[in-house]
Amino acid sequence: MGNGRFASPALSDNTVGMFMTEQGYARSRFSDWPFALKSILGFWLFYAATVVARAFLGTDPWTTLQNKLIIIGVGIAFTCLIYLAICTLGARGSIRWKTALAAVASLVAAVGMGRTMMFIEDYYMQESKEEFRFQAREGFTVIEKGEQIRIERTAQDPVVLTMPKMYEFDSKKRWRIALDISVTWLFFFLAWSAFYLASVVQGTARGAERRAAEAETAAQAAQVRALRYQVNPHFLFNTLNSLSSLIIAGRGDEAESMVLKLSNFFRSSLTLDATADISLAEEIGLQRLYLDIEKVRFPRRLKVEFDIPEELETARLPALLLQPIVENAIKHAVSPTRDTVTLLIAAREAGPGRFTIEVSNSGGRPATNGKNGNGNGTSGTGVGIANVCQRLSARFGSLAKCAYGPRADGGYSVLLTLPLDRSDV
Repeated sequence: MGNGRFASPALSDNTVGMFMTEQGYARSRFSDWPFALKSILGFWLFYAATVVARAFLGTDPWTTLQNKLIIIGVGIAFTCLIYLAICTLGARGSIRWKTALAAVASLVAAVGMGRTMMFIEDYYMQESKEEFRFQAREGFTVIEKGEQIRIERTAQDPVVLTMPKMYEFDSKKRWRIALDISVTWLFFFLAWSAFYLASVVQGTARGAERRAAEAETAAQAAQVRALRYQVNPHFLFNTLNSLSSLIIAGRGDEAESMVLKLSNFFRSSLTLDATADISLAEEIGLQRLYLDIEKVRFPRRLKVEFDIPEELETARLPALLLQPIVENAIKHAVSPTRDTVTLLIAAREAGPGRFTIEVSNSGGRPATNGKNGNGNGTSGTGVGIANVCQRLSARFGSLAKCAYGPRADGGYSVLLTLPLDRSDV
C-alpha cells in the first residue's frame, strides 16, 4: 500500500499521539453521559406525570397527551443540547465557568423552546374536542372549543370568533409571545442544570476524597513495609555475631543447632507479607523460634516465660512486632550479665475492644531509652522500640499506645496497647 498511487502519507508518531490524546479527551468529556441521560429523562418524566394528571381531568385527554408528547420530545432534545454545551465548551473550565455556561445555554434553550412551541402549535398540534363553558358577567355564555370561541346571547344569534394562528401575528407580537413562553421553560432548564452541576461537583469531591484516601493508604502501607524490613537485617546481624562467637569458642554443636533454628525462623518469618497482620499465637510462635536460637547462646542465663490467655490467641497484630523488643532484652539485659534473666511475654485484655502485650525482663542491666531510636543507651542499627512505636502509629494511629521504661527490680518493661481484632482478614 505504501507504493500505491493513491496511498496516504504516513502519520508521524507525534500526529498519532495527538490524535489518540484527542480521542481519549473526547471520550472523557462525555464519560458521565449515562447519568446525564437518566437525569434528563427523570426530569421530563416528572413533567409528563403532571401532564397526564391534568389531561385526565378534562374530557379529551388523548388529544392533550398527543400534543404534549411532541413538546416533551422537543424539550428532551434541548436539554441534551445544554448538556453537550457544558461538556464541550466547559470541559476544561472551572465550576464557575460551567455554571455561567449552563445559564447561557438554558436561556438560549428556553427561547428556542418558546419559538418551537409556537411553530408546533401552528402546524402539528391536533385541535382538542374539549369545550370550556362559562358565564360572562354581562350575561353571555362563552364556549371555547379548539381555536373557536362561541358567544351565545339571549334572543340574538351567537357570535363565533376564530383565533388567529401564531404566524398571522406581526413579528413583534410573535417574539413577545415566545418570550412569555420562554420564561416558564427557563426555570425548568436552570433546575436541571443546577442538579447536574451539583452532581458533578459532588462526584469530583468524592473522587478527590477517594484518591486522597488511596494515597494515604498506600503511603501508610509503604511506611509499615519500610519499618518491617528494618527488622530482618538487624536480627540477622545480631544472630551472625552470635554464631561467629560460638564458632570461635569451639562450640560447634551449639553453632550447628543455632544454624538449624535460624533456618526454621527465617523459613517462617520471610514468607510473611510485610504489611500483613497475624494472630498473637503465630507471633508468639515466631518469638519462640527466635528465643530458641538465643537459648543456644545463653543456656544458663536466659529463662523465658509466656503468659498468653487462650481467648487472646486469635487477636491480630502486625507481623514480627515484638521482634525488636525481644532483641533489645537479649542484647541489653541477658548478654552483659552472668545472672539468670527471666524474659516474660504476657497479654491481657484492657477493656472493651483493646488488649495489651507486655515484654519485660527481670534482673540484668536495665536498658534505658537512648537518643538513637533503638530503645537503649548504646549504639546500634537504629531499630528497636522506636521502630515498634512507629509501626503501631502507622498501622493504628491514635488507637494504639506504646509505653516503656525501667522496672523497680532493675529490669525493663515495654507495654503495647492495641485494638482487639479477632477477625481472620
